Amino acid sequence: MSPQEHPSLAPGQLTSVRALRHDFSRLIMEHRFVINELLTKISILREESEQAHSYNPIEHITSRVKSPRNLLEKVNRRGLPLDIEVIRANITDIAGIRIACTFIADTYQVLEMLTSQDDVRVVEIKDYIAEPKPNGYKSLHAILEVPVFLSQGRTPVICEVQIRTIAMDFWASLEHKIHYKFAGEVPDRLVEELTQAAEVAGQLDRKMEQLHAEVHDSEPNPAGEDFDEEALRILWELSNRTE
Repeated sequence: MSPQEHPSLAPGQLTSVRALRHDFSRLIMEHRFVINELLTKISILREESEQAHSYNPIEHITSRVKSPRNLLEKVNRRGLPLDIEVIRANITDIAGIRIACTFIADTYQVLEMLTSQDDVRVVEIKDYIAEPKPNGYKSLHAILEVPVFLSQGRTPVICEVQIRTIAMDFWASLEHKIHYKFAGEVPDRLVEELTQAAEVAGQLDRKMEQLHAEVHDSEPNPAGEDFDEEALRILWELSNRTE
């Protein structure tokens, strides 16, 4: 039901609700744009790594922006006023990106590549890989501020980026589904088994990284575009051309 159709709202209230709806819609739009900005950055880093090192540290990427309802529910739970700037400053996961990497070392490498860019401001980083949560949860959490260029100018927008291995991501997905099924009241037996499963996932990560190190040379294997024999011949001739 739209504000103008709501029978219990006075004209003054209707005007206020319309303004708030406009502000919230714009806030969510800005967070969609910051995801686009970061996904572009990540895509460039991913392709460059494949070209320069014949290796892609990123397995898959997912992203999401909170819906108006979910955002308002969080505002209500946190007891925040309906002030856009207060919400912007206090709710840092309106936009979220999750990056799943192959190995533990890749998670730190991707984080370093992303945060070293001069238009990315690091607000906060939490390393739950080095110091897992008590239930076994592991991931890198980075709160990043990235400029979005709109018609009225440069607008800094915050996004939460989570970086983890495939094993960590699988465990976190399972843990989330179990908590959802039991509405947060997970039986102690399952909590204990989840914690044990987190340790098994950690062992798998360490073993796979060890195997990877044993079968790959430490020197990068440069790769480039698909040069056929004729292209290579021309490249060789041009490189040896003397004026």
